Amino acid sequence: MQGRFTLWWSRSRDERGITGLETAIILIAFVVVATVFAFVVLTTGIFSSERGKETVFAGLQKARGTMEVRGGVVATAPGGVPTTIQFAVATTAGGDPIPMDPLATNNRMVIAYRDPTVVDDDVPYTANDIIGDGDALLEPGELKLVVIQISDINPAPTITANSRWTLELQTPVGAVIDLTRSMPGELADVMQLH
Repeated sequence: MQGRFTLWWSRSRDERGITGLETAIILIAFVVVATVFAFVVLTTGIFSSERGKETVFAGLQKARGTMEVRGGVVATAPGGVPTTIQFAVATTAGGDPIPMDPLATNNRMVIAYRDPTVVDDDVPYTANDIIGDGDALLEPGELKLVVIQISDINPAPTITANSRWTLELQTPVGAVIDLTRSMPGELADVMQLH
């Protein structure tokens, strides 16, 4: 019995354990794993913040390229026959220049016409300076009068009293502006539309 007790006593008193080298290896493994994990987390965070920054700049670019309609939309109908639609446009505050050359083949403002029977995605128009420097760019501080001859819309719409139609102003960069208007119940030579 004494042999068993001695064996038990010697095993319970065995003070061999983890050496300093084994401890160092385990700590180094923890540090490496933590470093790799931190690198992955930081890289993912930097990548997502770069994507977020790109999205913000794209939104700012789109907002800076937007224009607005200043004043009312006016239609002329001499003799009760609608002939023109006209309105003034300007850039939004701090906006970038907007190309408004209707004869350009690319990088220009496009006007689309819609009503229940007619769709024209590229309506001819003229853009004349009210306030400006005479070029085809709508720049900050300028005001241009856009005039559309109704007979130039293809196919020609039949606009009568109480007709409802929409013009979409589509700039190369910026939001699309919808102008939906209704003709009054009685046509006059000059009408401000609502």
